[in-house]
Amino acid sequence: MSQSRRVEVLGEPEDRFEEVLTPEALAFLARLHDGFATRRTELLAERGRRATALAAGGTLDFLPQTRAIREDPTWRVAGAGPGLADRRVEITGPPERRMTVNALNSGAKVWLADFEDATAPTWHNLITGHLNLLDAIERRIDDTTPEGKRYYIGDNPATIVVRPRGWHLDEQHLLIDGRPAIGALVDFGLYLFHCGRPQIAAGSGSYFYLPKLENHLEARLWNDVFTFAQAELGIPHGTIRATVLIETITAAFEMDEILYELREHAAGLNAGRWDYLFSLIKNFAHHGPRYVLPDRATLTMTQPFMRAYTELLVRTCHRRGAHAIGGMAAAIPQRDPEANEVALTKVRADKEREAGDGFDGSWVAHPGLVDICRTAFDAVLGKRSNQLDRTRADVEVTAADLLGVHRLSAGLPTDQGLRSNVAVALRYLTAWLGGSGAVAVFGLMEDVATAEIARCQIWQWQHHCTRLTGGTLATADAVRRLIDRERATLIAEGADPELVDNAVRILEETALGDTLPAFLTTEAYARHLVRVRTAA
Repeated sequence: MSQSRRVEVLGEPEDRFEEVLTPEALAFLARLHDGFATRRTELLAERGRRATALAAGGTLDFLPQTRAIREDPTWRVAGAGPGLADRRVEITGPPERRMTVNALNSGAKVWLADFEDATAPTWHNLITGHLNLLDAIERRIDDTTPEGKRYYIGDNPATIVVRPRGWHLDEQHLLIDGRPAIGALVDFGLYLFHCGRPQIAAGSGSYFYLPKLENHLEARLWNDVFTFAQAELGIPHGTIRATVLIETITAAFEMDEILYELREHAAGLNAGRWDYLFSLIKNFAHHGPRYVLPDRATLTMTQPFMRAYTELLVRTCHRRGAHAIGGMAAAIPQRDPEANEVALTKVRADKEREAGDGFDGSWVAHPGLVDICRTAFDAVLGKRSNQLDRTRADVEVTAADLLGVHRLSAGLPTDQGLRSNVAVALRYLTAWLGGSGAVAVFGLMEDVATAEIARCQIWQWQHHCTRLTGGTLATADAVRRLIDRERATLIAEGADPELVDNAVRILEETALGDTLPAFLTTEAYARHLVRVRTAA
């Protein structure tokens, strides 16, 4: 353990960690917490109050008190910073060293360097991630593997956009005044402190994706953090740019308001589809069978309530001069030619739909999908950087449209859907506890968001004792039998039994209890830390 005045570092030191955890950087984190920790606590309490109201039968609608903001046609956001004008292809992934090189050299316009859903928040992963970003910006990555493969950054790398953790997550390896630090402020603060000025000097800027926002007051908090941090570090006001992931059902009703609060720093909104579905299930979990959703595989973006969400996002963004960025293509290239063609066909159709709907770009999870995404957007954009001029004035979306899950055309949950949810959740959790945040499972690149929707669907189906299409009732006992079977399969495949058993306990506690915990990873992270400290 090392200490710098009020800041204690509990994580184990490793090579070069002192370059990130300097006394000056830690003091900056302490000042961020001084200014904003109390408001963050109050906003999390407000999340709890809203969740309680929804669980008691409440619903959602557009806010009457902010109607003037929505109806005012005159205000605009800051828009794209240097290197962000063209975002037709964005690749996502954790800031691991090889991923850093592969993503920056992939041909994508933007790399989302993800400290959130695609990173298991071990101390090693977090601090080496910051080292990798600093080395990439300073062009210090030039590594050769024992097999002779060279990893270095080419001449036209993607623009880096960092995704810090959401407001709800703490950082247990770092204490400030004896309390766990706020994960979002740690990720944001360390990156801005070390890379803010070098990025500006390189002709870019400090750009961020903001995850898990639930309302415009949380966006206001981020804007105040940006303003304070730029002044503290002598960075010109407004050089930070933020793209907000609209990945909660509550935020979908406040898109205009979120952009308005961040208008001095806002670059766009993103349609975070998997977390959005997770949020919908979580918030309406107690509303009875009418909110029971079918298999995850059938919940495509063509479902009416999902199209309402994405079309409203495009219209809102373009009306305000902000980029609209499409969602993740989770499919990844396959070795089997036939399976590969099926996967690529799905990705191609998804990206062509987004480009046709007016999005300015979209996400992929693998370098092998960059060309497919680029081709889809090239066909619509041509030599233009975006299609902000397409305002989608034809779109009118009501609260009933956003909540219209009863209009689904996907049928009922299936036996296979339940088996798949158990397998995906357990396999992902096992890998996550072992330190991997982005995991290939059954031909898809899974992260925390997909594990969350799998876990929530398990809870929802067994809580309402849903009858599956195969005739089986989804009960807690049926789920436990599937978990036992998948546990045996994983161990037979060579997985660490301790990790598998920890994953089983977490899944059973978060998917089979009387209530649905808001976030699986909050529980999982705490248990993971206990295991690490015990081992140490």
